Amino acid sequence: MRRFRQLLVVVALIIVAALGVNRVFQKMTATSHPSQQTTQTTTKKTAKADTINWRKPSESKPYPNLDKHPNAWLDVNTSRQRVYIRDGNHRVLYTMYCSTGTGKENKTPHGTYAIQGERGKFFFNQNSGEGAKYWVSWKDHGIYLFHSVPTDQNGNYIKSEAEELGKTAASHGCVRLSVADAKWVYNHVPYGMKVVIH
Repeated sequence: MRRFRQLLVVVALIIVAALGVNRVFQKMTATSHPSQQTTQTTTKKTAKADTINWRKPSESKPYPNLDKHPNAWLDVNTSRQRVYIRDGNHRVLYTMYCSTGTGKENKTPHGTYAIQGERGKFFFNQNSGEGAKYWVSWKDHGIYLFHSVPTDQNGNYIKSEAEELGKTAASHGCVRLSVADAKWVYNHVPYGMKVVIH
């Protein structure tokens, strides 16, 4: 019986020692293996890349050439806070961050619309205390718009509002876009283009 206990103790010590050596070996491998260090660095860089820059284009690739996509349309997804530029086959050509309307009173109307004739480089609404740049109407002739993140009356961007872009609904019913995306829509999206809000 005594020998059996001694044998059990020896076996237990061997198992503990083996586990300890394995852990030490794993730590040595992790710190010395360059591919694992690269993975950790890449993950940190990716997290930074996912930060939305409300001044720049939403994607790093060029905006689509609408001359090559005559049936393109704008698909506004209010639950994802994204605007998809789609071709006639529903293929996504480009994705933009957006912020749509909040609550019942300021909800962005759902339905199928079309780009209207009204557009401009700047507006300011005294009632809301906010303005925006590069606006394009899609409903009620100047009431519901695509436009940049909000500005004050002097045209300075309101950073606290701009930082909500792509993350949450934040507008009074319009579709807010990054400054670069709004400018592209203002310059390139034609009268009559279909707009679907859902």
